[in-house]
Amino acid sequence: MESFKICVIGLGYVGLPLARLFSTKYETVGFDMNQRRVDALMTGHDETLEVDDELLQEAISKHGFKCTTNLDDIRDCNIYIVAVPTPVNEDNTPDLTPLKGASTTVGKVISKDDIVIYESTVYPGVTEEECLPIVEKVSGLQYNVDFYAGYSPERINPGDKEHTVEKIKKVTSGSTPEIADIVDTLYNSVLINGTHKASSIKVAEASKIIENSQRDVNIAFMNELAKIFNAMGIDTHDVIEAAASKWNFIKLSPGLVGGHCISVDPYYLIQKAQVYGVLPRIMHSARRLNDGMGAYVANQVVKCMNKKGVLVKDARILILGITFKENCPDVRNTKVVDIYTTLEEYSKNITIYDPWVNTDRVKHEYNIDVVNTLPSEEKFDAIILAVSHKQFLDLDIASLKRSTQSVIYDVKGILPRNVIDGRL
Repeated sequence: MESFKICVIGLGYVGLPLARLFSTKYETVGFDMNQRRVDALMTGHDETLEVDDELLQEAISKHGFKCTTNLDDIRDCNIYIVAVPTPVNEDNTPDLTPLKGASTTVGKVISKDDIVIYESTVYPGVTEEECLPIVEKVSGLQYNVDFYAGYSPERINPGDKEHTVEKIKKVTSGSTPEIADIVDTLYNSVLINGTHKASSIKVAEASKIIENSQRDVNIAFMNELAKIFNAMGIDTHDVIEAAASKWNFIKLSPGLVGGHCISVDPYYLIQKAQVYGVLPRIMHSARRLNDGMGAYVANQVVKCMNKKGVLVKDARILILGITFKENCPDVRNTKVVDIYTTLEEYSKNITIYDPWVNTDRVKHEYNIDVVNTLPSEEKFDAIILAVSHKQFLDLDIASLKRSTQSVIYDVKGILPRNVIDGRL
């Protein structure tokens, strides 16, 4: 392959930063089914805030980067990179619908000797067993004869302006040794910290899914410790600081596990493991524990209110933040929603303040009203710091208390000890 013309399919949190990066060196087209999303990007603004407007506008004006919904615009590409979401169904089973849809799209436009590279997080075997047969069927071409494949799992951390896509070391793989070299060379050409070439597509798939599964299990352990120590009247963060004085202690903190990766990916491996007769008890228990932390926080707040004599029924409650992590607008699988729904059983006077989110999107996804500005002059019986947005760090939270009995609960463990009534 003498030169690359790249198409990135899926222009969300993963696809857009990658497409922008490739556009600095290769002719690149971004494809997405959402016309509204494409139109917004072509004005030079990314509402996810993953790509700065200046960089996006430079990619469009200087490098010829183009976003489209038109298949004819991507037919002459020779590298197709699939970066669509891999969600789970309501029963937590993998939902491959977006991935299969993207594979159908690739099948409609792929030509002889082209390469399709998947970035979406999946369990081992999905690329070769689920996706590529669709490409074969739709295109009429034969895998590893007429076209080829690779897998390079995404590692983008939403909202992280330090570990941006070009600085992340990427795992790469290919369907043949020669294709593996081409895929590896392609990514190496735009990455600062290089790549790790895996021995097979399945190994690359597995490497990604255990990254997030490991983190999920580790956080679940800290969350379990938090429950134990809270019941014993011991501050969990004090315990962690003391334990961390040993050189080989892995210092982690308890917290809410949301987002599109850590809270979802383990279910993919759990499902696949059971096909082989293996019940992943640790991973399953970790997922169940972490999924219940939102409700646990809400109940801890209620307990604090009861101890201080605050009437929970119809209390005025303020939740600071609804995104799944700080300093980004991403609300995918946020567990703050569980805090809200649990407290809603006691009071309808709940305000969620988050300066980062698109309020219409939150309303559409969760049917919850959120405000971007803090209500003036309003005071609250309970205040919950759920997300550590930078705007909250300088906020005089104590001034928002309705009375001296009002409760402040710190989910993130960042507020001064003398102003809080409880923390995770």
